[in-house]
Amino acid sequence: MPDTQHKQPSLLDALTPVFALIIMLAAAVYLFSSDSSSGANQIALVLAACIAMVIGFKNGYSWNQMERGIVKSIGVATGALLILFSVGSLIGTWILAGTVPTMIYYGMQILNPQYFYSACCLLCAVVALSIGSSWTVAGTLGIALIGISSAMGLDINITAGAIISGAYFGDKMSPMSDTTNLAPAVAGTDIFSHIKHMTWTTVPSIIIALIGFTFLGLTAEATPVENQLTDSLALLERTFNPGIHLLFPLLVVLYLANRKMPAFPTVILGTLAGAVCAAIFQYDNVLAYVHDDTISPLLALVKGIWIAMFDGYVANTGDDVLDNLLSRGGMSSMVTTVWLILCAMAFGGVMEVTGLLGRILQSILTLVTGTSSLIITTLGVCIGANVITADQYIAIVLPGRMLKMEYTNRKLAAINLSRALEDSATVTSPLVPWNTCGAFMASTLGVATVAYLPYAFFNLICPCVSASYAYFNFKIEPLDESLIHDGTVVG
Repeated sequence: MPDTQHKQPSLLDALTPVFALIIMLAAAVYLFSSDSSSGANQIALVLAACIAMVIGFKNGYSWNQMERGIVKSIGVATGALLILFSVGSLIGTWILAGTVPTMIYYGMQILNPQYFYSACCLLCAVVALSIGSSWTVAGTLGIALIGISSAMGLDINITAGAIISGAYFGDKMSPMSDTTNLAPAVAGTDIFSHIKHMTWTTVPSIIIALIGFTFLGLTAEATPVENQLTDSLALLERTFNPGIHLLFPLLVVLYLANRKMPAFPTVILGTLAGAVCAAIFQYDNVLAYVHDDTISPLLALVKGIWIAMFDGYVANTGDDVLDNLLSRGGMSSMVTTVWLILCAMAFGGVMEVTGLLGRILQSILTLVTGTSSLIITTLGVCIGANVITADQYIAIVLPGRMLKMEYTNRKLAAINLSRALEDSATVTSPLVPWNTCGAFMASTLGVATVAYLPYAFFNLICPCVSASYAYFNFKIEPLDESLIHDGTVVG
């Protein structure tokens, strides 16, 4: 039944807060550059949400209704916020324990600078495929690879793009990934048919990305000379005494993730494993780090680990590069990111509950004239939903539900919809600075979203490959009409 209590929003109503947000975000980037996500973007999102609220009031929505929409939207992101805070603690304890320095130490000796970018991408792809989590890969291997890149004098922006490309390829193709299970569930198909159909767009995309990273690696020059590299290795040896045993926290996280334990408890247990390693193997370092003679050594040990968990680790190796590299982590380092996500989810919540987002989607559907335009429209809608709602799960579920019947009406198999959802909503989520994924990657890797975006080759290429398949009607599966009963798809 139509909603008689509320006036249906016009297209102008729906687009006004979006255009206002675009203008304010552009102004924020112009005025604050890479620091725009440290406060300016948050203000832009809040003001855009206020504009959407004014339109909601005009159309008959009460404050309580819009507040419930905001709370519901933020509730969707609660899990991501918990993971963010826990990853902050994990980074702090892993550096204190010597886990991250050990990964950097061995990586500097093993990885060839010429093939470093492509090796990063492949390594992250394999691990993400095995555990089904791009966030876990970025929060563990990712921070070490960024460190190795910096120590070698390579471009950390390209490195971050390679990490994200590989992580999202593996996440997208893993049957253990939450988004890989969500997309077929929304579309109405099974996960293995979905993954099989995705290989047609995903594999060519990662191959092209690897070629790009290989080219960048072959043409790049690592700035440190041999002596500088030797000095860095010696400093790591002297400060942290690297060894295979210090990789225990990493093995704990990978094992738990592979056993499909939820991300939050996995990261927390990984953090505690790092704390144990710090207490056992870095005892003297922790005491020297705390340098508090007023308390017992045991309490100083607890205090040092506690500080690393909530405020991160501050390195003092005597080398500026290593100190900048290893001074990271702590829950406090994620506060700005959480602030950004809360503001973004508030804006998305108002847009959704007042019907403004739905009005935009309805208008976009009028552009659909055939199979090609339907799939290309799906890709565009999901990317737009990532920008407006700031969450990849909403960007999968909302367009998927709205477009599902259109695919059935045009006699297209559900795997076409599920693939389009993943080729757009999943892979472009880390490219939006205020999206939960973009904010997570930027905070975890220490590289601004706008800085790594041009190098996230896989994430940029995959939607283009999917759109080209749609345009040329290549690998578009028709619906098995025997599955249609009384206008709905069964089985």
